[in-house]
Amino acid sequence: MLQVQLLRIDSRLLHGQVATNWVRILKIDRIIVVSDQVATDAIRKTLIKQASPPGLKTNIVPVERLIRVNHDSRFDGMKVLILVENPQDALRLVLGGINVNKINIGSLSFTSSKQMVSDAVSVSKQDIEVFTQIHNQGIDLEVQKVSSNPKKDFWKILKDKHLVSDD
Repeated sequence: MLQVQLLRIDSRLLHGQVATNWVRILKIDRIIVVSDQVATDAIRKTLIKQASPPGLKTNIVPVERLIRVNHDSRFDGMKVLILVENPQDALRLVLGGINVNKINIGSLSFTSSKQMVSDAVSVSKQDIEVFTQIHNQGIDLEVQKVSSNPKKDFWKILKDKHLVSDD
């Protein structure tokens, strides 16, 4: 199995903060961007590869492919940073066997169907349902833009906003 150093939800995927901060702090072997949409979009793939730190391998794969790779013994122990655009893909990975005890939430873009819950995170009703499923798997949810920022308990944020009920 892959050694997941961080599973991060960020609607921007790979950008400067991820490339410079998290990669250095986590001492990873590879960045894996996991998105069914991006994996088939040549322009977005090119832009993501350009944002990748020099000398660090970056792969862009669909969700099911990463689940298969995770079960391939050739990749056992590889230290990876996994980036997804949305909580739905994070849940698919967790249910597919990606082993994590926490998920980092960097940024979820605002749309008219979403509510802002922090300075960089907005959620829809569907997102809240998915985060509830992730939480019910015993996985901690934390908001943290970069490693030097304090971690915030995302489940507590949702409870304080009365978007989820107490456990």
